[in-house]
Amino acid sequence: MSMKRLEMGVKTLEMSAKKLFMAAAIGAVVLATAANAAEIVRHKIPGSDFPIALAVEIPTDAKVVNLSGALPSVKDADAPKGSIEAYGTTEDQTISTLENIKHTLESIGLEMGDVIKMQVFLVGDPKNSGKMDFGGFMNGYRQFFGTEGQPNLPTRSVFQVAGLASSGALVEIEVVAIKKPK
Repeated sequence: MSMKRLEMGVKTLEMSAKKLFMAAAIGAVVLATAANAAEIVRHKIPGSDFPIALAVEIPTDAKVVNLSGALPSVKDADAPKGSIEAYGTTEDQTISTLENIKHTLESIGLEMGDVIKMQVFLVGDPKNSGKMDFGGFMNGYRQFFGTEGQPNLPTRSVFQVAGLASSGALVEIEVVAIKKPK
C-alpha cells in the first residue's frame, strides 16, 4: 500500500470519527431537550388510596415556586378576636387556608394541581383533648386534592405544633408548586 493511500485512509477515518462525534453530540442535545420537556410524574403509594403522592418527579425546565405559610381567614367576626371560634374548626380552617392558597396560586398563574409538596402544621384542639384534628384536616384537604376535577396529589407531611403566629389558628400550610414552561 502506498504512503499516499495510507494518508487518505487516515483522513477518511478522521472525517468519519468527526461525523460520528457530531452525530452523537446532536443526539445528546435532542435527548436532553426531550428529557427537559418531560412532564411531572406523580408516584402513587403502592396498594393505597390515601390521597398523597409517594414521590413527585419534576422536569429540569420547570420553575419551583415556594409559597410562604398560609393561615385561615376569620370565619366569625363576632367571635372574640384571636379565638378558635373566630376561625372555626380544623376542617373550616383547612378549607379557608387552602382557599387562600388557591387564590395566591391563581394570582401568579398557577392552580392547585400544580402543587407538588405540602407541609401542614396543626395545633392541638382543646375540644379534641389537645390533639390535632387530623380527620377534620383530611375532610377539608379532600375537597382540593384527589378529586375528579383535581386529581393531582402532592407529597405531604403533617405536624402537630404547640402554636402558630396567629392566635386561634389551628392550621398553617406551606406549599411548593411547579410552573411548567410554555
